[in-house]
Amino acid sequence: MQIEILNKSGVANGTIDLNDSIFAVEPNENAMHLAVVAYLNNQRQGTRKTKVRSEVSGGGKKPWKQKGRGTARSGSNRSPVWVGGGTIHGPKPHNYDMRLPKQISRLARKSALSLRASENNIVVVEDFNFDKPQTKEFNSFMKNIKMSGQKTLIILPDNSNNLFLSARNIPKVEVAPVASFSTYDILSSKKLLIFKGALDSIEKYLAN
Repeated sequence: MQIEILNKSGVANGTIDLNDSIFAVEPNENAMHLAVVAYLNNQRQGTRKTKVRSEVSGGGKKPWKQKGRGTARSGSNRSPVWVGGGTIHGPKPHNYDMRLPKQISRLARKSALSLRASENNIVVVEDFNFDKPQTKEFNSFMKNIKMSGQKTLIILPDNSNNLFLSARNIPKVEVAPVASFSTYDILSSKKLLIFKGALDSIEKYLAN
């Protein structure tokens, strides 16, 4: 499929062919679902923990004699039924890491890219860079291409650190280098802004 390529001023400067094997596949909902679940799982720290009765202070001595008081028997103030006692069946540190097969991961990204392409929500721009981070200039660029204020994922080519620093603080904008964008990033944004250099890298990686 063909799409217009815009320059820094937002003016169309010809067209560019998008690889149909990446941007025109039938979206696979199951692959996208697995990729999103894996992404969210991998964000979890899994560090929640409560203390069991062996870890709380106290205990060591029977609070009162077994019989004769007319109260419930008790062997330790570490018991879960006591205030300040241990917790039973509480959360423990847990590793939530989830790894997908490469083929499923690539299929999910192709599906998400194809979905956005079918919605005409992909914009491709010519490569440019800044000598230093310039958020104001990048904001002007976003206005030029009529994407200001929209939830947008910007996929940058390698060695674009100044662009990354310029765009990362703009509201509703997520920035990802071409090597690290995920299916979740694509689906959580309404628009995709792809630099031409990044597009070449995407096609080289996902065409395999």
